[in-house]
Amino acid sequence: MSSQKEVPVLKQSVLAPSQLAQSAVLQGNSFLSKQFNGLSELAQELQGIEFEDCCFQDCHFSESVFRKCKFIDCRFVRCNLSLVKVPQCQFSGVEFEECKLVGIDWTRAAWSRLSFAAPFSFKQCILNDCSFLGLSLDEIIIEECKAHDVDFREGSFNQANFTYTDFSHSLFGRTQLLEADFSEATNYDIDIFNNKIKGAKFSRDEAIRLLNCVDIELMD
Repeated sequence: MSSQKEVPVLKQSVLAPSQLAQSAVLQGNSFLSKQFNGLSELAQELQGIEFEDCCFQDCHFSESVFRKCKFIDCRFVRCNLSLVKVPQCQFSGVEFEECKLVGIDWTRAAWSRLSFAAPFSFKQCILNDCSFLGLSLDEIIIEECKAHDVDFREGSFNQANFTYTDFSHSLFGRTQLLEADFSEATNYDIDIFNNKIKGAKFSRDEAIRLLNCVDIELMD
């Protein structure tokens, strides 16, 4: 029998805990154009790793910590990232599709003071209990998502795409929403006197919610 140990392949359907971090060391803490399928990295810590043009499918990172990592032009599909922490992480052109991203404090990431296009987009995702407090994320896409109890206060989301998203109990206060598209979005509570909504789009039937802050009585 050979005494050589079999080296695990990075693209295995399931990796052992911390194996991604170990593989990153072998890769010089940088992955380029890699496909990750079915990773299971629960409650792990990954630090200083750069992912560029990578795709993650059906991966599980719940309660993990990504510390000072970079995600450039990456795509996450059907991944669970609930309660993930992202201290000092950088995001550029990252797409999330059909992902679960519950309870993430996006304010902990490293954001440039310069204004660029939105660093990521969310489509058909669950974003409940997330915080975007005070962030400038103009042109962000949150489309066909469940965004319950999300904090958008004091942020800038001009020209955002919020179509078909459910905003139940989410917070808007001193929020810039100029030319944002809320077409077919539901359950938002936006004070028209406390938020900037000039040029924003709302579906006619749902836009009646904008009058909740006005002391008037509507008659049939």
